[in-house]
Amino acid sequence: MTRSTQRNWLAMLILGAATITRAFAQGDPPRAFDAATAALRAPGTTVRIDLIGDSTQTNNAGYGRGFCANLTAKVDCVNMAKGGASTKTFREQGLWEKSLQTKPDYMLIQFGHNDMESKDHLPRQTTMAEYEANLRRYIDEARAAGIKPVLVTPLTRRYFEADGKVHSDLLAHSETMKMVAAEMKVPLIDLQRDSIAYLDGIGEKASNTLAITKKDDDGKTIFDKTHLDWKGSYVFGRIVAVDMGKAVPALSKYVRPQAATLPPEGVKAMKIIEGGPVKIVLVGDSTVNAEGGWGKGFCAVMTPNVTCMNEALNGRSSKSFIDEGAWAKALADKGDYYLIQFGHNDMKGKGPERETDPETTFAANIRRYIHDVRTIGGVPVVVTSLSRRNYRNGVLVQDLKDYSAAARRVGMEENVTVIDLNAMSTKLLEGMTQAQADEFDATGHEDQRAENKKSATDRTHLNDKGQALFGRMVADNLVRTQVELGPDVIGEPAKAKAAGAQ
Repeated sequence: MTRSTQRNWLAMLILGAATITRAFAQGDPPRAFDAATAALRAPGTTVRIDLIGDSTQTNNAGYGRGFCANLTAKVDCVNMAKGGASTKTFREQGLWEKSLQTKPDYMLIQFGHNDMESKDHLPRQTTMAEYEANLRRYIDEARAAGIKPVLVTPLTRRYFEADGKVHSDLLAHSETMKMVAAEMKVPLIDLQRDSIAYLDGIGEKASNTLAITKKDDDGKTIFDKTHLDWKGSYVFGRIVAVDMGKAVPALSKYVRPQAATLPPEGVKAMKIIEGGPVKIVLVGDSTVNAEGGWGKGFCAVMTPNVTCMNEALNGRSSKSFIDEGAWAKALADKGDYYLIQFGHNDMKGKGPERETDPETTFAANIRRYIHDVRTIGGVPVVVTSLSRRNYRNGVLVQDLKDYSAAARRVGMEENVTVIDLNAMSTKLLEGMTQAQADEFDATGHEDQRAENKKSATDRTHLNDKGQALFGRMVADNLVRTQVELGPDVIGEPAKAKAAGAQ
């Protein structure tokens, strides 16, 4: 790989999280899906309603959680929406088939934001004719499966102009959806109309209190005009729930008579996004520890609003970190968020005091970390193991796959954010030579001999360059799902990011 190609790879990885955030928006933590149990319903419920759509329907960046909160306990509310999805990609990614397997009574189907055509000609985009045809196909297939479809026109973007009113770019898609609903006799929730009316009534300043944030090309924090914070989710979720009761009278009895109020975690998230203090605790091994891990680079890109505590310890595994009392000490910090990464020292050959099996003891330990954090009111985040940088015959040796897969699986089962650092670091390193990857190597780390018995070269731990790169990678990916932390990550101008990758 040429030096120019290497720079391009680095630039892509560094800019990747910010680019994805702008283009595809945020998405909920991935959830485990089991076709065998997908149709099982929550005890005591009498009706199941699925949300089918894009990021503006999701729980963490859309109105999904606010919608479900405004329904009675008799409703099994299942959110199948996916950030970045269009009528085309929702099917291509297998999400429609999974949704059918949940066997709901009703589906609220909303697309449009990602179907819009642009000069970028992204693969997810559709022509208006394709958009219409896709909607019709969803309706036909839902009905064939015994499911009642309900169309929802797209939530408006909050584009205010000089007249103080919203000027939506989704009117054409809304009109097409309304036409399809009328011709196919499908109930319709006109969220486009009602969201515009609501925003026009409160004005631009108040509408910004409903928004999450993002970074512009200069690295400045700005309001996201499309996606929603907890407050916004409950505002528009209430509108959708009430409108659903009107569009489908049989469902009106399942809409709570009074608007739902934010739960404690929502109140906390709103305080954070509005500038309140936040404490983030890092736990793990030497690849997280400030001496030779990504933790130093991560904490460096946090604003002064964040207390960033690195409790990671050299040489520890998911087992020994607990056994030695380090986990109890970290919990005593009473953090708001805990980033948890283990695996390097859990491997065979590390000794009985540290070794774990990926599928059993390691998975059980990660699950314990998650549950313990939730018990103290914190938010757990699982981070998969940073890749080592050893090559054999020019091919990157991936010796942490099993532990990373187990961490991902537990995170999905527990529905927590998983930052797949192993996959991201592996992708970067696979495009490099050994010599190029060695530019990240630490020198003089106390674990160096233990990790590299046959070589004085440390291909596990990071120098300043590696700490900055991978720390930024973790931070930028964290805010894709924990969107309330967006203002607490220091932005970086696009040009500076590209230059730093060279």
